[in-house]
Amino acid sequence: MKVLVTGGAGYVGSVICSALLDNDVTPVVLDSLVTGRNEFVHGKLFYEGDIGDRALVGKIFSEHPEIAISIHCAEKAAVDQSVAAPYDYYINNVEKSIELFKYLCDCGCKKIIFSSSGAIYDDTVGYMVTENSPIKPRSPFAKTKYISEMILQDFACAYGMRCISLRHFNPVGADPKLRSGIQPRNPSGIIGKLLDVANGREKAFKIAGKDWGTRDDTCIRDYVHVWDVAMAFVQAARNFDSAFEKYEGRDGFLPINIGSGIGVTVKEFIFAFENIYGEKINISYTDRRPGDVAGTYANTTRAKNLINWKSTLTIEEAVLDAIRWDEGRR
Repeated sequence: MKVLVTGGAGYVGSVICSALLDNDVTPVVLDSLVTGRNEFVHGKLFYEGDIGDRALVGKIFSEHPEIAISIHCAEKAAVDQSVAAPYDYYINNVEKSIELFKYLCDCGCKKIIFSSSGAIYDDTVGYMVTENSPIKPRSPFAKTKYISEMILQDFACAYGMRCISLRHFNPVGADPKLRSGIQPRNPSGIIGKLLDVANGREKAFKIAGKDWGTRDDTCIRDYVHVWDVAMAFVQAARNFDSAFEKYEGRDGFLPINIGSGIGVTVKEFIFAFENIYGEKINISYTDRRPGDVAGTYANTTRAKNLINWKSTLTIEEAVLDAIRWDEGRR
């Protein structure tokens, strides 16, 4: 079985490719390498280029006509950056994606697994959300994810396509076999920033806001090991048809939450990191970041019922894998 993976040289995409290979599925990677790393696609079927390049997408399918499913992970993904540069996010995450969806349809690939985000949800009492919870994306990044979902719903109705949208929450850690991990020089994720402080690259970990109304007044998140996220994509590909057979929805669009199912505050995550790392981390407080929210965590019942997936790895394991990856990169 072959699967097209856009953004397969990025953080999450590269781990997805490793998980596919470990489960006898061959990824065909399309990545521009603007943020992705060439080393993450070494030895894989790889095409360098833009997802909006119709000719390149056509070439991939002419050379690999057996591709039946596309996993779309190519994206710009930093909330604060999206607030500062919304044009870049709407061009990359929406305009180019809609072109890709049409190219895929024209090439006969009508099964898509979309990398969406838990950031699209509104605040809820108790912070837990199901796939039917209210939607209220508040950053350009989150809005691009929700817009793309609406586009896929319309494509499913008009063109006979089917899409599983995996609304994954906050991926952390690295491939447990250390084939890939966090790569930005200035990481936006919590573990990357904590490692920068732990290793002396930054003076203090900055907590954005201390008045969020949570149990310790810092943001609450659903941190899920990136390997668990990757395995959700594997399971979605394996169970694509059966998931729709079980789904009670009437159209070809199926949203599924992917998370640990546990809400963890920023302070609680820092404490878990300190326990694994063995040292205290300097912290400081800053104002809330534009586009940030108090947070949510996932109800994952649908993932278990429809694609036979649940998270199996802990925050502590994610921290340990991230530390091992970082040590190997220095």
